Amino acid sequence: MAGARAAAAASAGSSASSGTPQPQEPGLGELLEEFSRTQYRAKDCSGTGGSKVERIEKRCLELFGRDYCYSVIQNVNGDICGHYPQHIVFLEYESSEKEKDTFQSTVQVSKLQDLVNRSKTARCRGRFVCPVILFKGKHICRSATLAGWGELYGRTGYNYIFSGGADDAWADAEDVTEDDCALRSDTHLFDKVRGYDIKLLRYLSVKYICDLMVENKKVKFGMNVTSSEKVDKAQRYADFTLLSIPYPGCEFFKEYKDRDYMAEGLIFNWKQDYVDAPLSIPDFLTCSLNIDWSQYQSWDLVQQTQNYLKLLLSIINSDDDSGLLVHCISGWDRTPLFISLLRLSLWADGLIHASLKPAEILYLTVAYDWFLFGHMLVDRLSKGEEIFFFCFNFLKHIISEEFSALKIQRRKSLPARDAGFTVEDICMLRRKDRGSTTSLGSDFSLVMESSPGAAGSFTYETVELVPAGAQTQAAWRKSHSSSPQSVLWNRPQPSEDRLPSHQALVEAKSSSSSSSNHSDNFFRLGSSPLEVPKPRLTALSERETRLQEVRSAFLAAYSSTVGLRAAAPSPSGAIGLLEQFVRGVGLRGTSSSTL
Repeated sequence: MAGARAAAAASAGSSASSGTPQPQEPGLGELLEEFSRTQYRAKDCSGTGGSKVERIEKRCLELFGRDYCYSVIQNVNGDICGHYPQHIVFLEYESSEKEKDTFQSTVQVSKLQDLVNRSKTARCRGRFVCPVILFKGKHICRSATLAGWGELYGRTGYNYIFSGGADDAWADAEDVTEDDCALRSDTHLFDKVRGYDIKLLRYLSVKYICDLMVENKKVKFGMNVTSSEKVDKAQRYADFTLLSIPYPGCEFFKEYKDRDYMAEGLIFNWKQDYVDAPLSIPDFLTCSLNIDWSQYQSWDLVQQTQNYLKLLLSIINSDDDSGLLVHCISGWDRTPLFISLLRLSLWADGLIHASLKPAEILYLTVAYDWFLFGHMLVDRLSKGEEIFFFCFNFLKHIISEEFSALKIQRRKSLPARDAGFTVEDICMLRRKDRGSTTSLGSDFSLVMESSPGAAGSFTYETVELVPAGAQTQAAWRKSHSSSPQSVLWNRPQPSEDRLPSHQALVEAKSSSSSSSNHSDNFFRLGSSPLEVPKPRLTALSERETRLQEVRSAFLAAYSSTVGLRAAAPSPSGAIGLLEQFVRGVGLRGTSSSTL
């Protein structure tokens, strides 16, 4: 696996030196056309249409290779998982061009491949735990949920029948030794396959498992077809930190489409019979987020997605070296939504994929996180379940610095001050108790956001004056800017928060604030108050600029290829606004029935 990238690079160099014309790099439009035409299947990459998909995969490898040294988990013809990439990237460490010539793997590649092969049957559809993002040395992974006895025995029975009835078919199906007769027993079967799953999780140093299912177990035709770590009767996953953060499935996003792509005010019906997984998060993970989690059933789709993303960012910013697993049921709808948002959010802060431009990171996350991991865009479009579109349109809701991993890291690193206050105490102060701004002494200043669940809230960020930790400093050195910027951000009004016109996409959001009293500009805590720097009222943060560019590029490409399907023509609604945007950038001369 370790030599796969070097071999690919050598092959590319040989073709270039021979003078053979090189095909143009696949663009986002071509990718979306392929994506909206068929679901990716690794076994279909050869033959008709295979070359196009192979170009997409090769482009992803090249983009990963810009900033990382990596190994490759081989999945040729879908031998491990039919809807995972043929070449699964295992990022090992960030690297410069000079370091890539001396790349040495940090893992036992053969052991990793073996664990993957043995653990695949533990999870639904064979979608095993797969690392996809590397942040601060931690692996952010994705997978499907655990397979239930129905699927597990269904799969082993299938292999048993079509192998001619040989006894060793049971062993082959589960990648265990032939003399393991205990496979006939439920308990021993689950111990075996889930044991390998746990070994893989530990090998990847995963500690946190975030389950997005709204069910404890998925039931079809009266049979439990999948399970989850949170209801494992044998408590095999008790050593992991389990989080149940129920999030609506793809079916719910038909309502999003039917409301002219308006997520504000769209609330999931938690009273449905099949919804039986309550939100459950350990207290130590929530104390610094200033979110009232007991109200989660009253959140609309925007608030719920924002708060879950804040939680995930807080977890990966923890001081330990533990990784994170995110999964739903099959791992190809809700899972890529949050994996993609995490990748884009961290990129916008300059913390991962530091050399990639907006168009490049957009291509990478669409191709790798969605297409090559089997999202069924064709099926979802036919049903109006547009969770894929929601993901990138949602970027407008995470542009503020309150979603910045840099800010989270700064907040965690601030020392406790005198007067008996701790950072957590300050986090919990209500805005009315602490005034509009806060000063904590001459050596640093801090301003916290208002309640993240409140509609129309705004975030008032100031420049950090305390030296950051070594990891944060190293991350900043790789970013495009030397320090966080001051930002004043206002959430758009509902009438502006629909699909934007071209003008709304490119114009800078600005707000004004004034203070009639100099004494209101700081809050005294200690002996040396420091006035909070005033923000530049017309400046955009780098984070906001970068995410706006990604979203604009996505809307332009999506509009000219896939298009939007309106429930009913509404010239004054979201579809009309998108049509104005498309015409404004010269993508289409006349209206289209699919827009």
